[in-house]
Amino acid sequence: MQTEKVTQHIVHWLTDYATQAKQKGFVIGVSGGIDSAVTSTLCAMTGLDLLCLEMPIHQAPNQVNRASRHIDWLQKNYKNVKRQEVQLTEVFDSLVAAFPKVENEEERFMSLANTRARLRMTSLYYFAALHSYLVAGTGNKVEDFGVGFYTKYGDGGVDLSPIADLLKTEVYAVAKHLGVNQEIIDAAPTDGLWGDDRTDEDQIGASYPELEWAMKMQDDGKTDADFEGREKEVFQIFKRYHSMNQHKMVPIPVCTIPEMLK
Repeated sequence: MQTEKVTQHIVHWLTDYATQAKQKGFVIGVSGGIDSAVTSTLCAMTGLDLLCLEMPIHQAPNQVNRASRHIDWLQKNYKNVKRQEVQLTEVFDSLVAAFPKVENEEERFMSLANTRARLRMTSLYYFAALHSYLVAGTGNKVEDFGVGFYTKYGDGGVDLSPIADLLKTEVYAVAKHLGVNQEIIDAAPTDGLWGDDRTDEDQIGASYPELEWAMKMQDDGKTDADFEGREKEVFQIFKRYHSMNQHKMVPIPVCTIPEMLK
């Protein structure tokens, strides 16, 4: 990958899109992870306004601290960057208390994890409307179009996706080129929705390089019969997520009414 040229291309794309949309800049949720660090830096490089939101909800301290230090770094290097902390823990707890109890706590736990992401999306759009900003998404190609590892109408609810055509390994290459803090580059990827340090790999069962490999194998028309051992296991993991999360990757189905009924 021609990292420098790819970086310039994304920055120009962001600038052109915001200008044509007559928006003043961007708002983004900064989590302390590699994707939001790269996306926020690319947005900052446009010279347009960038508002970085910190939105902790029972967040692990190391994630909060990494996010804060990244925004410090952005503000040191780019004069167009502002920050805003929005404490959502009490809001989240109040919402949880308003919901009825359920028998299956495991399913409830997963639902509430997605609720965190949707509260953050609501906050992002509040500030976007307030300042005429676009909500910048942080999803990469493997998450968005491979395994669908994001929350529908949560971190998937955005106005534009600057890095959604980059594989995770390519995001890391851009991060190094941009000079993103090494602690973010070294940190294990996590969605930050659980209030602990569980990683994406813990949840999915495969690393991003493995998933990228499986994504390519599927594109090449390979089947389970072509693999064995760990390769077969990873390929099946990828296929399972890709299949069950198709509802996130395709347009919302519309019930078309036949002309004879109108």
